[in-house]
Amino acid sequence: MGIIKVMDEILSNKIAAGEVVERICNAVKELVENSIDAKSKSIRVELKDSGVLEIKVTDDGIGMDKNDAVLCFSRHATSKLHNLNDLFNIVSLGFRGEALPSIASVSNVILKTSNGDCGTLVKINGGKIEE
Repeated sequence: MGIIKVMDEILSNKIAAGEVVERICNAVKELVENSIDAKSKSIRVELKDSGVLEIKVTDDGIGMDKNDAVLCFSRHATSKLHNLNDLFNIVSLGFRGEALPSIASVSNVILKTSNGDCGTLVKINGGKIEE
């Protein structure tokens, strides 16, 4: 029997979290960059206990539909790259699709979003979608 196994997604996200969000300021940076990439004109950042208890980012960006709101927490899910040519013409701040699943794997996340037609609420605890 072989000894090499594929890590489950939650474990690999927690390892990636160490690279992506090693400090609170990195998590805030990633979230604000997502807001900028979503064409936000207004971004508000609120921190409780310097971000240890809560990081809240509110923006007026384009929002997401229900499917995208759930999918954005999957590793390598991104709206910025669709083919190899896109990799050589990056015009966004983020593109790898690692920040949100990494942040969600080590925290409790509540995402509230609307694309103008309907609102969506996603709750994630330790990388697992609860609602």
